[in-house]
Amino acid sequence: MNTINKYALLMAVLVLSACTVSKDVKTPQAALPAAFRNSTATDTTSIADIPWKNFFTDAELQKLIDSAIVKNYDMQLAIKNIESSQLLVKQVKWNYVPTVGLNVSASTSRPSDNSLNGISLSNANIDTKHIEDYSANLSLSWEADIWGKIRNQNKAALAAYLQTTEAKKAIQTNIVASVSQGYYNLLMLDAQLQTAQNNVKLNDSTLRIIKLQYTAGQVTLLAVQQAEAQQQAASQLIPQFEQNIALHENALRILTGELPDRILRNKTLNEIAFADNLPAGLPSAIVSRRPDVKSSELALNIANANVGINQAEMYPALRITASGGVNSFKASNWFNIPASLFGIVSGSVLQPLLNHKELKTSYEVAKIDREKTVIQFRQTVLNAVGEVSDALVKIDKLKAEQDIAANRVNTLQKATSNANQLFKNGMANYLEVITAQGNVLQSELALATIKTERLNAVAELYRSLGGGWR
Repeated sequence: MNTINKYALLMAVLVLSACTVSKDVKTPQAALPAAFRNSTATDTTSIADIPWKNFFTDAELQKLIDSAIVKNYDMQLAIKNIESSQLLVKQVKWNYVPTVGLNVSASTSRPSDNSLNGISLSNANIDTKHIEDYSANLSLSWEADIWGKIRNQNKAALAAYLQTTEAKKAIQTNIVASVSQGYYNLLMLDAQLQTAQNNVKLNDSTLRIIKLQYTAGQVTLLAVQQAEAQQQAASQLIPQFEQNIALHENALRILTGELPDRILRNKTLNEIAFADNLPAGLPSAIVSRRPDVKSSELALNIANANVGINQAEMYPALRITASGGVNSFKASNWFNIPASLFGIVSGSVLQPLLNHKELKTSYEVAKIDREKTVIQFRQTVLNAVGEVSDALVKIDKLKAEQDIAANRVNTLQKATSNANQLFKNGMANYLEVITAQGNVLQSELALATIKTERLNAVAELYRSLGGGWR
């Protein structure tokens, strides 16, 4: 059996017997409750399974979300990260293939007449004082994946690629929630602006009556001044709300990747509604549904692979090298085949010695990093459960708060109407009217805020459950 066949047989045996020297740590079982707080264990379905277009049904809101998914710069960067990771995954697969290089060289030297080369040149009866060398050869180098180092590199690259896809999903879930919440805030400001404008009209009517009474000598100038102050306080709110609307529109347009401009709204705040009972599903489902949890799980795959790579570095490495081509000390004979052909095949086993402590340290650090990844995974799951539970509590309590606030607004509206009638008939003084109008203004503004907070809590529940990327 010739030398080349021996090396081929040795490589085949080593490849077939290749093993991974490290043992992977499996994804830990996260501590999960049987049901989310403020939810029931019978919720097996989840709103997160609903595509976002079926959950957020407002047509203008859907246009904004569509634009953000395509044009938002964070989303575009995430897509570029995916493209980069795809290239790295493809590149790592080439680690199994030998590296091949082409080398073409030509050299000339004039040795000393008293040197061994110079004496040999003169004894060769060659009419030249120079030594020339012309060479063209292919070199090949290959390392056997005995300890699974390359296999672990592939696993790490694949997990990193999958992490970028999960990162894109996470960005999209945040975009869907952020755009919807920004849109609801705009509807709230619209409602509050309308409330302020209506209150100004109501105050104008009251002020006209008080001025007529002042002219008739029925009230003092103090009554006129207090009515004017009440009307001015309501009027002052209008430019504030108009400013906030413009700022929110600009911010929302930028979030969607567009230049600042107006945003069309075809619905009012009162026309946006969700069901009172929104199923959250089982906590165990968020492990497979939430992109950040999946990314944390993939991080453990990378940590496992890094442990294997670092441990493999401590073991002997089998390298096979070969080189072949043409060589001649005369340019005219360079390609004189087969006389100018040459070939070299060699194999080596390299065992690190003096730097073994450094490799051992790297291996121990990789194991600690893996333990940290396990902790981070558990923390991510815990945070996810907490976010869902917080959103459920907000939705529940804000619903109760909204009902109370709506009843209060209804009561104060009736009180304001009664105060106006009594005032016109001389059975109530101006202070009672002004107080009633101020109270109804504040209660209507507060009701709009509570409604919006509840809508935002619904959007946050949808995001925290892992909805929005489908």
